[in-house]
Amino acid sequence: MKTWQEDLLTITEQGDCERAIFASIEVAARALGFDFCAYGYRSPLPVSNPRIALLNNYPVDWSERYSRAGYLEVDPTVQHGRRSQAPMVWSDAVFGDSPALWEEARAAGLRVGWAQSSLDGLGIGGMLTLCRSAEPLSSAELSANEQKMRWLVHVAHLALARVFRAKQPGKLMQGLTSRELEILKWTADGKSSQDIADILTVSKNTVDFHVRNAVSKLQAANKTAAVVRAAILGYLN
Repeated sequence: MKTWQEDLLTITEQGDCERAIFASIEVAARALGFDFCAYGYRSPLPVSNPRIALLNNYPVDWSERYSRAGYLEVDPTVQHGRRSQAPMVWSDAVFGDSPALWEEARAAGLRVGWAQSSLDGLGIGGMLTLCRSAEPLSSAELSANEQKMRWLVHVAHLALARVFRAKQPGKLMQGLTSRELEILKWTADGKSSQDIADILTVSKNTVDFHVRNAVSKLQAANKTAAVVRAAILGYLN
C-alpha cells in the first residue's frame, strides 16, 4: 500500500503539461476536503516585472472578476505569502483591509480557505490555496490533515515551477552522496531524524548534518522540499 507521501508524489509524474499537473492537484485537494484550489507562480526575475502565472478551478465569473479588479495586488493572502511561508487560514480579520474582495469571494462560494507559499533555492515563489464553500476549518481537521496539505504545497510548487520557469538544461548543483540519498529516502517514508539515527546507528547530529548538505545541494528551502525535489529528479527510485 502506498503512503500518502507517495500518492502525492505521483503529481510529479504528469510530464510537462501544467494542466495535467494541476488536474492531479485538484484530485488531491478534493481528497483533503476542498472543492477549489489555486496555484500562483512568481519568478524572481526580472525584479521590476516578475513573471506571474495563475491556475485555479474557481468559478469562471469570479476568476475574471478577480483579474479585472486587480485583486491580486491587494489580496492579503498573497501579501502574506510573499513575506512568510507560514500557513494562513482565511478569516474576517485576514480580509479586514479588503472588504470588497472578501465579500465578493464569499458571494462566489469561496468562504473557507487555507493558503501557504513556498520559496525554492532559485528564488522562485509559489502559493497554493485550498478552499471550499462551507464547513469551517476546525483545529481537529488541521491537526489531522495539515501535514498532508503542506506536502501538497511543496509538490505543487516544485512540479509546476519546473514547467513555468524557463528551462536551461545543464548540470544540477552537486551530486548527492549515498548516505544523503539514504537519509532522504527514510525521510520520504516519514521517519524523523531521531528515527533515522536509530535505524542507521549514528547520532542525530550526523543525520542532521547530511540533511543540511542535501538541502543545500538541491537548492531547496527545507527538508521537505529537498525530499520532493530529489524524488522529481529520480534520485529516490
